[in-house]
Amino acid sequence: MRHGTIPGARGRVRPLTLLGDPVLHTPCAEVTGFGPELARLVEDLFATMYAARGVGLAANQIGEGLRVFVYDCPDDEDVRHLGHVVNPRLVETGGVVVRGPEGCLSLPGLEAGTERYDHAVVEGFTMTGEPVTVRGTGFFARCLQHECDHLEGRVYADRLTGWRHRRLMRKVARASWGR
Repeated sequence: MRHGTIPGARGRVRPLTLLGDPVLHTPCAEVTGFGPELARLVEDLFATMYAARGVGLAANQIGEGLRVFVYDCPDDEDVRHLGHVVNPRLVETGGVVVRGPEGCLSLPGLEAGTERYDHAVVEGFTMTGEPVTVRGTGFFARCLQHECDHLEGRVYADRLTGWRHRRLMRKVARASWGR
């Protein structure tokens, strides 16, 4: 992105991949080409995330099985974090485990109390191949862990057990998109 441009301004809003689509449960492939196609994908991810009013979006959520995600997410101190990570690796989690409400654009309109660490560090690359390290606390740490899960073929529902999982799956079955 050129300096001064709004992320996603040149992107195309793509259809979201919903729970039940196999791409969401398939680990994503490493990105090997850092060219114009990757830049377009990042732009499309931002455009789609903003159109859906999300705070993060992984490439498999628009049907692309590549290790890329974007975010525009506040932390618990309301500091805005904006960016993207290519070939991310969740290299550190810590602090306390917090159960908090978690939603997902691939499970629209639903959320469930999900346990996540309140500190996370992700290492990866920018779309131009520059190394990047992203550190998050609070809600932003939750976002980073959530997006890294997507790229491993997991959704937050996979982290739920017992009655929380059963209740969410009943809601999925009743949702208009879940049929």
